[in-house]
Amino acid sequence: MIEHKKEFSIGLILTISFFVVLFIIYSPVFPGKRNGLEYADMIFNRMAKGSTYYIPAIMEKNEKFIGKEIDVSITMKGAEEVEKVSRLYLKAGATIAIEENNIKIAGDLGTMLKSALADSDAMFKNKGDEVSERYGYDEKEAMYYWWLSFHAMDKALKKQKKFAEAAFILDVLSKAVEPGYNFYGIKGESAREHAGILTGSLVFYVIYTLWWGFAIYFLFEGFGLKMVKAKEKKEV
Repeated sequence: MIEHKKEFSIGLILTISFFVVLFIIYSPVFPGKRNGLEYADMIFNRMAKGSTYYIPAIMEKNEKFIGKEIDVSITMKGAEEVEKVSRLYLKAGATIAIEENNIKIAGDLGTMLKSALADSDAMFKNKGDEVSERYGYDEKEAMYYWWLSFHAMDKALKKQKKFAEAAFILDVLSKAVEPGYNFYGIKGESAREHAGILTGSLVFYVIYTLWWGFAIYFLFEGFGLKMVKAKEKKEV
């Protein structure tokens, strides 16, 4: 039962307009025939890429690992993984010995990492064709096998108590291999280029949240539902 028509009308208008805007947000009316969420995701991914280029710094740190020899054994799940992972390390100058699903990798750690960093840099710069040509299979697949083998190598090195080497491999993973894979195909841009969109998005988020809050508030007012402060109980 509507008790306050004015408040109910305001609440109804706010509710309808809220869902109209929501419909527009989910419609492919933004650049590139994207909906609002897809467009915002694209912009924020571009800005994220523009602020996560750590590869040159990691390449510089890798210089102190040049000449450090390692000899580890890692286990893959099948013949395809063994073959494709082996190809990465052979191209990186390592010595490979295969026994069923186990790969024994020996060689200069810094040189191996230098190869992975070069691939990561190419991927980050959207030059995946350089990576695929180097190994003869899909560039994203190559990055996945760097990621997979490095995690296995990290565990093997820790068992040998080579903690500094293991820690740096994880650093290469998080700051080079993963960004190279995740941001492949995305154009990097600075937040400064999209200052207006950033500000507008924040303002819109606040207004849109309040919009829905006031819609509910006025609808409840229209139905005569109010929040009142509970009376304090007096002690006898």
